[in-house]
Amino acid sequence: MHTHNTQNSELTMQSTTLLTGATGYIGGRLLQALEARGVSVRCLARRPEYLMARVGPQTRVIKGDCLKPESLDSAFEGIDTAYYLVHSMGSAKDFEEQDRSAAKHFGHAAHAAGVRRIVYIGGLGEGDAGLSKHLRSRHETGAILRASGVPVIEFRSGIVIGSGSLSFELIRALVERLPVMICPTWVRTPTQPISIEDLVDYCLAALDFPADGRSHLFEVGGANQVSYREIMLEYARQRELRRWLIPVQLLTPRLSSLWLGLTTPVYARIGRKLIESLRNPTIVKNENALTTFAIRPKGLQESIARAIRNENAEFAATRWSDAVSSSGNESPWGGIRLGTRLFDLRSIYVEASPEDAFTPIRRIGGKNGWYCL
Repeated sequence: MHTHNTQNSELTMQSTTLLTGATGYIGGRLLQALEARGVSVRCLARRPEYLMARVGPQTRVIKGDCLKPESLDSAFEGIDTAYYLVHSMGSAKDFEEQDRSAAKHFGHAAHAAGVRRIVYIGGLGEGDAGLSKHLRSRHETGAILRASGVPVIEFRSGIVIGSGSLSFELIRALVERLPVMICPTWVRTPTQPISIEDLVDYCLAALDFPADGRSHLFEVGGANQVSYREIMLEYARQRELRRWLIPVQLLTPRLSSLWLGLTTPVYARIGRKLIESLRNPTIVKNENALTTFAIRPKGLQESIARAIRNENAEFAATRWSDAVSSSGNESPWGGIRLGTRLFDLRSIYVEASPEDAFTPIRRIGGKNGWYCL
């Protein structure tokens, strides 16, 4: 059983931790947890101005891109632990090749700077030959990081349940909007969903994991192994909704992704890659995480209940749609339709006082009219 190590804890508090992917869903939640713990954080972002409003006063944001190796050297100065939460699934280009290049550049820069460890979140799934492109790329990324020579702690996770996560919003939107669902066969695929709180706890625990110069792989999941059908029905039960799920054999991954694009907030391109992954069972086979860390993951019922409470209370601290990468283009704007609700979160950093920044907003309406698309 892994216990708190005072020497490692002191090292964590004194050194600087590099965080990539802080504009994404998991990275955004992890950033908050690291700051709450008092960790000195340096965020690497392609657009620092987009992230500035989200970080605390002790966190530094610097400009860098894992696809541009010349931009990484300064990011690793004085870094002890580096979190790698980068993926290119939203890209219109070859996301597998982009993931390969980004991981190679990151690992090389980390090794050159003498980084003590890299923490990476991959995906569950066995047998690379039968895996979807997305899951195969997640496994390959972990292997590339390990090949850099820097010890890697890789957490292979199933779908994440939390207010604002892509998986949860997909399930929520389907169940809220469709009383009767014509479902493809992947709804019966077994998976082991994990709550966002538990996944973040594992990432934090990696800071205190004893440094032995080796890489470690941990499969992490919640307390229950269930099908996607069971997840949807549990959400419906908690929302007191009567829903009927009718499985059919005709929906190919492409048709399923287009169906998702029409009925949920998921963009068709991301949906297609996601659907291809849902056919693969994603369950924990090696339970070494339970014997190594003092973390006991929540079950499905509690995870969904917490997600519903959090969303109703705060509309989610971070959402997958807020991630710059989720739109699949260079626009930083998010925006999402959730069931019957439509809301949008847009932010931009301007060098002006609050009074000056609000002045043009006061001019909207009246004789000047309203902006529209």
